[in-house]
Amino acid sequence: MPRVKRGSKRRANRHKTLERASGFFLTKSKLHRAAQEAVEKAQRYGYVGRRQKKRNFRSLWIVRISAACRAADLSYSKFISGLKKAGIDLNRKILADIAATDETKFTTLIDQAKAALAGGN
Repeated sequence: MPRVKRGSKRRANRHKTLERASGFFLTKSKLHRAAQEAVEKAQRYGYVGRRQKKRNFRSLWIVRISAACRAADLSYSKFISGLKKAGIDLNRKILADIAATDETKFTTLIDQAKAALAGGN
């Protein structure tokens, strides 16, 4: 089997790692082994962070919806339950946006949820 020295491929791989590590502190941006470890760790943190971002935004939307519901003397859980019974299929992102920007539309939604809750009992 012929010998392979990996010249250009190896150099390109190291260059790519050091490019990703630019801006890191001390040897993490200059030496390949340290940079490779730092880049791998940063990518793991990035992966986890992208999932946490979704979680955090959902909880933020719920807090906003809940605050708007409390102003109308209705709990968040009863509001969501009423919307489901009324057949209104809006996600929490849209509901939070409506609650923050358009109070009249949100009041209409609350009235529909209350009516569905009263009719269901």
